[in-house]
This record gives sequence, structure tokens and C-alpha cells, in this order.
Amino acid sequence: MTTNTSSSEPHGSPESHGSSEPHGSPESHDAYQQLPIIDLSAADRGPQARDLLHAQLHSAAHDVGFFQLTGHGVPESETRALVDAMHRFFALPEADRLALDNTGSPHFRGYTRTGDERTGGSRDWRDQLDIGAERPARVPGPGEPAYWWLEGPNQWPAALPELRTAALAWIDRLGSVAERLLRELLTAIGAPAGFYDPVFGDRAHPHLKLVRYPGSASDGADQGVGAHKDYGFLTLLLQDQVGGLQVQRADGRFHDVPPLPGAFVVNLGELLEVATNGYLLATNHRVVSPPGATERFSVPFFYNPRLDARIEPLPFPHAATAPGVTDDPSNPLFAEYGFNELKGKLRAHPLAAARHHAELLTPA
Repeated sequence: MTTNTSSSEPHGSPESHGSSEPHGSPESHDAYQQLPIIDLSAADRGPQARDLLHAQLHSAAHDVGFFQLTGHGVPESETRALVDAMHRFFALPEADRLALDNTGSPHFRGYTRTGDERTGGSRDWRDQLDIGAERPARVPGPGEPAYWWLEGPNQWPAALPELRTAALAWIDRLGSVAERLLRELLTAIGAPAGFYDPVFGDRAHPHLKLVRYPGSASDGADQGVGAHKDYGFLTLLLQDQVGGLQVQRADGRFHDVPPLPGAFVVNLGELLEVATNGYLLATNHRVVSPPGATERFSVPFFYNPRLDARIEPLPFPHAATAPGVTDDPSNPLFAEYGFNELKGKLRAHPLAAARHHAELLTPA
């Protein structure tokens, strides 16, 4: 669905972070100082509070495609365990991290060195560890779709057993938050809350990234991650206080997302845009590299369905007013989710793709 892996975020010196060029007027900039803030715990505070939650959620998903999520119930202790383990991972000697290089995984799991991932064909200036559901390797049999290569084991640093524990617990925890959020969102637009439950379940394909932006590239390029949309249902991002995430708003410019302590930045993926024929928005976003040698850390979690899921159109009362799905000839959408994710992985990780899946690459 996207031209890249799922993730978030640009170009420019620190002075350009408020919005992309040309700069908007002070009035337009002020209107985008923060994303909508959604308190998920309002669903438990009675009918009036839940109705207000649904109105706010409907507006955020239809008009922006991004919001800050509070009241999600994730304990601070779990967040701290994951963040601490992530920092220890990136503090390991480079040789220890490279022992997990994702070029050794036909499943695109493991460590990606700074500059080895691509968005829109351009280098992303970050390094990361890609983690998914812990499952045995699945090699597609004769006639089976190639996307089954995406199922397989993770790569873990032997020196940090706590990372495996914290990361897999995070996948379970945020999967539960995302499931609840999706049901509230569907209810908010008048759709059956459990309409998409069957495409998740035990064979869902969640994806977690532990990401470090090491500062600006030596050549002056500042694409932390290039502009893109995510290709699943929902993304929940834990970001630190450095900033750098930018979202394209209604004025067409990219605006900063100021970090909000304790909140997840949530964005809708292309599957929800497709499912609602464009009524809900999958929004372009990017990350600007932090200035100088400043490091930025983030943890995006992608709530994705089964690889073989076919996403049926959502029945909801606003369907007649849906504007249609964004048409991008360079980024065709496939009926089965797995083909969209495989397409993104092949584009984003060219070294791993060439090593393990050369037969799937389109000749130049």
C-alpha cells in the first residue's frame, strides 16, 4: 500500500520544522499547533461521555487521520521497561547489533543499519529493529502467495533477554488497545463495531519497530523518514520529547506534532481508507532528522490483519458521501493484505530483498 514500510516522518533545518515551505500564515500555523486529543477512557464513563468520545473520534478520523490518544490504560511500568530495553539495545556495540542484520532474515526481521532503509526511493537516516509476532518460519509452498515469507522468527540480542520480554509484551498490550480503539472508531461512524474482528485473531500480523534517529546525516540530508502513508489499519506511536514527526494537514503543508507525555500518536492506515472508500483518511507523514548529534527514539506499533485477509467494504451510514480512495499509480492496492505488506518490504529493504527474494523484484 505504501511505497515504504509502515512508519512515520523530513527535510529541513530546525527552523523549518513548524511547517513545510512555503511557510503558512501565523493564523494557519496556530490552527495546527496540536493534533486532536482523544481520551479513550471516556468510553467507560457513561453514555454521555462515550457519545462525546465518538463525536471527537469521528471528526479526528474523518478530517485529519491523526490524533493523540490518552486514557489508553498502558501502565507506565510497561512503557519504561520497553524504553529502557530499547536504549540498552542501541547502546550495544555495533558488532552485536549487526549480528541481527535483517539481511540475514528472509522474513525482514532484525536490525537495519542507518541509511539502509528507503522511503520513496530515498535513504532514511535512522537505524531500527523490526519485530513481529514470534512464529516459526513459513516458506511458501507451490502455488502459495509469496507474502507467507513475512511470517517467521524474530532476531534477538543474546546479551539483552529483557528486550524480547518487553517487546513481545508490548505487541500484546498495544494489540489490545488498538482492537478496542478500532471498535470504538467503527461505532463512532455508525458501523458494526466487530465488523473486522474476523481478519485479526490469532493469525494477525502485528509489527513493531524500535527506532533511533542518530541526528543529521553528514551530507546534510535530513530525511529521517520520507513522506508516506501506513498500509495497515492503525498505527500507535510512542515518541520521545525530541520531536520531528510531521503530518500533512488540510492546508497541504507538513506540520509538527508536539510530543504529548503519556500519549500515543495514532494514525489511520490505508486499509481503513480503502474500507470506507476514502471517508476515513490515511494521511501522509514524515520525520525530520533531529539537529546535529541529537538522538531521537520512537516506537511505532502497526495493527495489521492476517496476511491472507481480504478487506471487505465497511457498511456505514456515511458511505454515500465518501469521496473515493486516493489514486496513486505508483502504489497499487491489492485485495489481500499480505501482498501490500510484501510490496512495502521489498521497496523499503532493498538489500534483504535482493539477497532473499530477487525473483520477486521488478526489473529496473
